[in-house]
Amino acid sequence: MKLSVLDQTVRTVGEEAGEAFKQTGELARLAEEWGYTRFWVAEHHNTNGMAGTAPQVLISHLASITEKIRIGSGGVLLPQYSPLKIAEDFKVLETLFPGRIDLGIGRSPGGSYETRIALTDGVKKSMNEFPHQVEDLQSYLWNLGETKVRAYPMTEGRVIPWILGITHRGARLAAELGTAFTFGHFISPANGKKAMDLYHEQFRPSSGLQDPKSNVCIFVVCAPTQEEAERLAMTQDHWLLEVERGIDTRIPTQASAESGILRPSEIEKMKENRKRMLIGTPQKVKEELDMLSEVYRTDEFMIITNIADFEAKKRSYELLAEAVL
Repeated sequence: MKLSVLDQTVRTVGEEAGEAFKQTGELARLAEEWGYTRFWVAEHHNTNGMAGTAPQVLISHLASITEKIRIGSGGVLLPQYSPLKIAEDFKVLETLFPGRIDLGIGRSPGGSYETRIALTDGVKKSMNEFPHQVEDLQSYLWNLGETKVRAYPMTEGRVIPWILGITHRGARLAAELGTAFTFGHFISPANGKKAMDLYHEQFRPSSGLQDPKSNVCIFVVCAPTQEEAERLAMTQDHWLLEVERGIDTRIPTQASAESGILRPSEIEKMKENRKRMLIGTPQKVKEELDMLSEVYRTDEFMIITNIADFEAKKRSYELLAEAVL
């Protein structure tokens, strides 16, 4: 089994964005040391807790401080941008760091209506154009067809798009266009098996990818004991509640999470959110990943761990690597 990392560069309450970026860089170096396959960074806008608004910039930095781990986006919000410009950005990255760059793309609008309009400079782009945008992106990345416009620089290696999805619709598009596919179990686990079965069964080879290539992203909190893992995961539980409220997306401190008083509806929501996570000892998490590997028909999981204690976060990734890799 292969393990990778999705890092959202989330600030804990009391930390500044600069500290969050330093932690992302440190985690990337350690993930490489521990044997992780990829390290992806996310794109979020108009939110106070998630500092990673420009994945292309962050990818360049992370690739320059590591040596072999693949660095990528999880993912660029393609509907807000020009496929040509995204292709140019990632071909520059591929030229600078050959064979190490991944391009994850998502259909997400990127936030509120006001945020999206600001990103597109007032142009009201249709989300229905996403399939066409992906095709254009592939053409620019791989220099397909006769066109007066090409994306430079020319590269020896090919950047392969990964479509990030949480339903069978995203899986079907990835299969039809011959892209790699990431399923977001950490967002919506209910549709996972259906989406991944569809992707593998309907995959059509493309100029960039001949066989299906997939992974699954999932929240994980690992610790030496179940009790410690549960305690650490409380900050992730409370963070998710705040994210869903859309007010404060910083991770609460451990003390704040442990002392917080929850309404019955919040407790129920927290229990529901636990379906998006694996929490426990390294052996317990490994066994659950093994089972999910069979369900999802994949040998790679992207791990996301959003807890307040950065030292415990690093230890979680290290323990998991020791158990699995």
